[in-house]
Amino acid sequence: MSKCLVTGGAGFIGSHLVDKLIELGHDVIVIDNLMLGKKEFINKQSKFYKADIRNLEKIKKLFKDVEVVFHLAADPRLQTSIEDPISTHEINVTGTLNILLAAKESNVKKVIFSSSCAIYGDQEKLPITEKHSTDPMNPYALHKLMGENYCRLFHQLFDLDAVCLRYFNVFGPRKLDTGSYPMVVPIFLGQKKRGEKLTIVGDGKQTRDYVYVSDVVEANIKAWQSDISDGRGVNIGSGVQTSVNEIAELIGGESVNVDERPGEMKFIEADNTKAKKLLDWGPTIGLEEGIKNLKEEWNIT
Repeated sequence: MSKCLVTGGAGFIGSHLVDKLIELGHDVIVIDNLMLGKKEFINKQSKFYKADIRNLEKIKKLFKDVEVVFHLAADPRLQTSIEDPISTHEINVTGTLNILLAAKESNVKKVIFSSSCAIYGDQEKLPITEKHSTDPMNPYALHKLMGENYCRLFHQLFDLDAVCLRYFNVFGPRKLDTGSYPMVVPIFLGQKKRGEKLTIVGDGKQTRDYVYVSDVVEANIKAWQSDISDGRGVNIGSGVQTSVNEIAELIGGESVNVDERPGEMKFIEADNTKAKKLLDWGPTIGLEEGIKNLKEEWNIT
């Protein structure tokens, strides 16, 4: 079996990926500074190192004999990237550069980079394909685009294989309603559990493309096993857009509208044709089933 390294392995998506890799019999190293990750999410069968990806000297020795790196560590808070672009740049851009340098030095075979649909910005034509122009609306989105470009450069210059997965809106267990990057589904679940009104931002007509976390884990593993090596971007989304108002209906309860936030995309829908063709990947858990699972987990009737 393979030796895998997961950055951000104490985070929402990263911890689920670690669980799956261990279930498949692989040796897994986790790097996480626990700034946003949770120690209780870390699989006890992994080798955990509390380290910061901004510190190249400290992390590079952990890459010895590693076959594949899944790079999920990031500060994904859009608002924080607007208010504090320097520290988020250091984590999201310099951190990614450090991962690629360490991977190159240790002859890692492949890097799977967690990117984001945020790189596209607002697009008039939906669904969004990988051929759409990129137009980041906040520093976080720009950081992810820079990370992708670094992956492609490292392939061209140093023959380091890479795949960039452009996640749409990932939801599922362990996605918290507070902290790093709260999302409408857990926010609404938390409000419902506390008997509060669901806070709908703006008119609630804005849409997102929701993809369940276990499907995203599967996309990472298939990207590793795929023939893609040139650092190209691949959309990982359900191909269905759902409005905030529809989410509120699915969760149920009274709602109240609050002011819009700057720097956010209005309508989002993925074209996942490329993922189906190149990765043999497609979503298996829809939004209704996913929310039903989460309601059970949160003990919400």
